[in-house]
Amino acid sequence: MFGIGGHRLNNYEVKIDVSEIYELLGSFMVHMTKKWLPNLDIGAGWSEEAEAGMPHELRQRFAEANEWPFLDFDALYALVIEREEGEDIPVFLDRLLAEPAERLLERISPQLPLLTQADMSRIQRDYTPLLKSWYTYYFKDIRDSILPLIEEDAAEKRELLLKMDASALVEYASGGLVVETPLDLKTVILFPTVHNRPMNTYCFYQNVLLIQYPVDVPEAEEDEPPTVLLRMTRALAMPDRLKMLRYVADQPRSLLEMERDLGQPAEALKHHMVLLRTAGLLRTHIGEQSNEKFSIRPDGASELQMFLESYLRL
Repeated sequence: MFGIGGHRLNNYEVKIDVSEIYELLGSFMVHMTKKWLPNLDIGAGWSEEAEAGMPHELRQRFAEANEWPFLDFDALYALVIEREEGEDIPVFLDRLLAEPAERLLERISPQLPLLTQADMSRIQRDYTPLLKSWYTYYFKDIRDSILPLIEEDAAEKRELLLKMDASALVEYASGGLVVETPLDLKTVILFPTVHNRPMNTYCFYQNVLLIQYPVDVPEAEEDEPPTVLLRMTRALAMPDRLKMLRYVADQPRSLLEMERDLGQPAEALKHHMVLLRTAGLLRTHIGEQSNEKFSIRPDGASELQMFLESYLRL
């Protein structure tokens, strides 16, 4: 259960959750699916490096798992939300393996009413051993360097939640997600991760919206341009992306509208939008699933100036 502070100022309550289990699952998902790797700070080669010391049969198992339904992760994240208080990764995974599948289904069926017991049994059987191996061969060695980062950030966000409008905090933490409240949305859960930076992901459940937001790691070299500044300057380096920002400056626009008015194919537009979003220059308005619109994020321009002036020591 999420035994964490919350705050309600809109039609929904915002809660800040933090757990190493989210980080384990997020890193596992990126590794297993290879999704977003080219756009992540950890780099496209991270996945191969992470499994370099694993037995061949385990690497083969990960490759096979790449074909499993991506929606399985909705159930896995729901199980993390409904974890027992104080569970760390080994205890959580041991319980996930030992607890009857029907009991696991009871925990998350209010949010995933279409999930069947057969699905739950398959997810329990197939994913838990892989998660255990991922923890043993990879995550256990980097856990102590990541946990302080996400815990510190979660504490900061909880403090801000006492001072800011809840929707404003969601946009600030995520770097541009704007929640257009569905009628049945009761709770927004924000949780910080490191592996997924600078991406954020979200999942709609029955009346809960779960949002993963990225936490930047300290810069290794003070004289090097900060990563956040590099994201911004790279995103603005192409005229097409500047035109996109100008196009969405007056009102939110859908992908279909962009295709029609900007004369670019959807795949090219999605690539541009990923770079603009991860740079904090573009908002994503989310309501019902598959109903995204995009607008300029005004704070992005001021943040660009701030980071540039700070690095140049002006």
